[in-house]
Amino acid sequence: MQKASFDEIAPDVHGKISKRTAQLDGVDVTRVTFDVGARWSVDLKEYAGTDSCVLPHVALVLAGTLRVVMDDGSEEDFSAGQVMLLPPGHDAWTVGDVPCTFVEFSRGNDYYAA
Repeated sequence: MQKASFDEIAPDVHGKISKRTAQLDGVDVTRVTFDVGARWSVDLKEYAGTDSCVLPHVALVLAGTLRVVMDDGSEEDFSAGQVMLLPPGHDAWTVGDVPCTFVEFSRGNDYYAA
């Protein structure tokens, strides 16, 4: 068994986006917060060095709403209590006046491995 506490992990902050990652055997669990006004293309694009986010995400939204627009123009809002699976190639931002917080689960780059 393993456990971790997000509150004991130093945040990784980029503009209005912060994350805390607990690294467990075989899986990373990350609490991500998009503060009001946060947008991937404003707060993380330069750091990432890509035109859109190239990482896939599997997450549970805990609070607020996140709007996601894929490179092909399709879009969806994800709100508290919903689960999202985002393939690579997207931008995302907070909708409304409540920060969006979600918990993401990842296994490195093997999300879609056969």
